[in-house]
Amino acid sequence: MNDLIVRNSRWLSISAIKDGYDGTISVAETSKSIPFEIKRVYYIYNLVHHDNVVRGKHAHKKLQQALFCINGSCSVSLNDGTEQQAIELTEPNRGIYLGPGVWSTMSNFRNSCILLVFASDFFSEEDYIRDFNEFLRYSKTHSA
Repeated sequence: MNDLIVRNSRWLSISAIKDGYDGTISVAETSKSIPFEIKRVYYIYNLVHHDNVVRGKHAHKKLQQALFCINGSCSVSLNDGTEQQAIELTEPNRGIYLGPGVWSTMSNFRNSCILLVFASDFFSEEDYIRDFNEFLRYSKTHSA
């Protein structure tokens, strides 16, 4: 996998324990494989009827997230206001950390994609930056 150049993002790995014929189990743990306390978990699925779906299209001021594509695959585009990068999530135990101040979009959902997200806090609309130009202005004054 390629190195991440976008500030406040990095690859994450969780265990993949193979149990013979009984499948594989992956475990995500707060402050171990996930670098924050998990307060919210959600997943995005049933995207098979919408080939041109683009999710995300926002950044957060404080929220931290960990994204794992636990079925299928998808593309994730990252932007920190200076650097931008596109990556692929293709393995259920290999994800990405998104810290505050990273604009992200998810697209190219393939093979019955299920995107699992761990979040560091409860939903708060005030934490979102939903306008890209506002994000660019914000990133100039809040770079990490």
